[in-house]
Amino acid sequence: MPKQVANTVVDDYLTSIYRLSHDEGEEVIAVRLADRLGITPPSVAGMLKRLLRDKLVVQDRRKVIQLTPDGLRRAEEMVRRHRLAECLLTDVLKVDWWRAYEEAHLLEHGISDITEPHLFETLGRPTKSPFGYPIPGSATPGKLSTKTIADAAEGSSQVVDRVFEEDEQLLKFFQEEGIKPGVQISIESIEPYRGTVTIGIDGRSVVIGTGVARRVWVQ
Repeated sequence: MPKQVANTVVDDYLTSIYRLSHDEGEEVIAVRLADRLGITPPSVAGMLKRLLRDKLVVQDRRKVIQLTPDGLRRAEEMVRRHRLAECLLTDVLKVDWWRAYEEAHLLEHGISDITEPHLFETLGRPTKSPFGYPIPGSATPGKLSTKTIADAAEGSSQVVDRVFEEDEQLLKFFQEEGIKPGVQISIESIEPYRGTVTIGIDGRSVVIGTGVARRVWVQ
């Protein structure tokens, strides 16, 4: 059985660690990883033993999980395939933007070392996913913005850099309201006691909760 099909569970763990640490700037601990994967902490503990044994991750004294060079290489390989699959779905197959993450998750393990470079060329050598994330091996390496709408000052103008991609219903909301990478927004008002932020976008005012505001990174 091909490697990319046989090790899907390990790949899912490594890519989740990558997304939390690299894409979102979070410290990865077992409880946070369990929450992201939607499984129990004991299940994560069991897999962590395997990942530590295989030298794909390390843990420090505070139990923060980090990818080793081998783990990082493998995570980037899968994330690259996933994001190329997202581009294929949205740009070529015209699948709804908000469906692309889940559909790409089904496709990523079936993209081989032979198919991937052909897919990359056919897509026009994309550097970012439809959700604004850099494609490993294509984009210029650099630190991603950690600033979200929730961090922006009232009255400021911002450009959406990327949006959280792992919640299909949230993506559907973003699509309905036009909150996509590259779109300019203004922070019209912040109501901390109500837990809301009002943004101006394309001549409209949109009220979002602070939890949602933390899922949209801006420049």
